[in-house]
Amino acid sequence: MEFYEAIKTRRTRYDIDSTATIGDNRIEEILRDAVKNAPSAFNSQSSRAILLLGENHVKLWSIVKEILCSKVSEENFAPTDAKINSFAAGHGTILYYEDMAVIKNMQEAVPTYADNFPVWSMQSAGMLQYVVWTALATEGMGASLQHYNPIIDEEVAQVFSVPKSWKLIAQMPFGSPTGEPAELEYMDLANRVLVKK
Repeated sequence: MEFYEAIKTRRTRYDIDSTATIGDNRIEEILRDAVKNAPSAFNSQSSRAILLLGENHVKLWSIVKEILCSKVSEENFAPTDAKINSFAAGHGTILYYEDMAVIKNMQEAVPTYADNFPVWSMQSAGMLQYVVWTALATEGMGASLQHYNPIIDEEVAQVFSVPKSWKLIAQMPFGSPTGEPAELEYMDLANRVLVKK
């Protein structure tokens, strides 16, 4: 797929199922290639990822539901329950992390830019997420990006043996799309892109 077509293909897909258009080995290959090649400031390589498949994928969303059930009133829980179930219905989930030990080391190694490294870390994380999301879309997979951190961090870390220096940034449930993405309205680009000659 052409690069610009791939960019257009990547859309938020909430309607997914547990099937996959590609094998799990290919999904793992996409994730490994993206983690290796996504850019990072000073080549710090602070981004980390965990691929959850099968029972581990389902377990994640059970954890999310259990925690939210204690925080959302029973009368208001139905929409939350439906949303969590839609993510659990997918084929897998990618957990995105940033290794705070790497960021701390960079701050100490290059103190002039110490305040910038956490910001640059988030930029790196976003680029990694976008690369993976777009790559999955080109393979016919649907995904969305979720942010149930920090309320799930502690239990997820315990269940999946996450290193203590890793900070959870986002969750990406994915699967075969079962519906079309929502129609989008775009702002006038003249207000978003300025060209100075």
